[in-house]
Amino acid sequence: MKQFFSLYGEKLLSATGTHIAYVLISVSLAFVIAVFIGILLSRLPRWAPVILPVISIFQTIPGIVFIGVLFLYLGMVPKTVIIALTIYAIFPILKNTYVGIKEVPQEYVEAAKGCGMSSFQILKRVEVPLALPSIISGLRISTVYTVSWAVLAAMIGLGGLGDFIYSGVGSNNNTLILAGAIPAAILAIVFSQLIDLLKKLLIPKPLRRSEK
Repeated sequence: MKQFFSLYGEKLLSATGTHIAYVLISVSLAFVIAVFIGILLSRLPRWAPVILPVISIFQTIPGIVFIGVLFLYLGMVPKTVIIALTIYAIFPILKNTYVGIKEVPQEYVEAAKGCGMSSFQILKRVEVPLALPSIISGLRISTVYTVSWAVLAAMIGLGGLGDFIYSGVGSNNNTLILAGAIPAAILAIVFSQLIDLLKKLLIPKPLRRSEK
């Protein structure tokens, strides 16, 4: 173990940092895009049966194929990975945002209207807060998935923990495979726990209980 870290420790640290950067940037972009579209669809529900299935199609495309196609058009640059990961990460957040807002009890919306709130105020003060448990659950799913998808960055020479996994597979070296797989699994757990903590900080206990 000591010998391994003396040989690969610096590279492993750099790969982990790159992996984290891909996840944070991609999920952040996906969150903004997905919440915006989710809110928009909640206002235009007739479009939801069209838009949601179309976006979900990207979830069925193998990551290797998708990143490979983007690589042909964009080249070996970080934005190739970020665009692919962002598109993959959108759907769970989008779906949960739309469903969460649509499932807000109508009597709460009517009560807010009765208090003289505008549509924007109702969205900001009633619908989004009540939909927040669903939105954050979508964020958690997307983040955990993105940690695993980011491994594919190594396929086009753009680093991340996939470097160790692909090198290990190519050289039949189980140690290298584990060196990439174990940190990726730990990252998924850490991100998941951080989002659970965020949920506890942002969502009152009664809403957390009702979600369960």
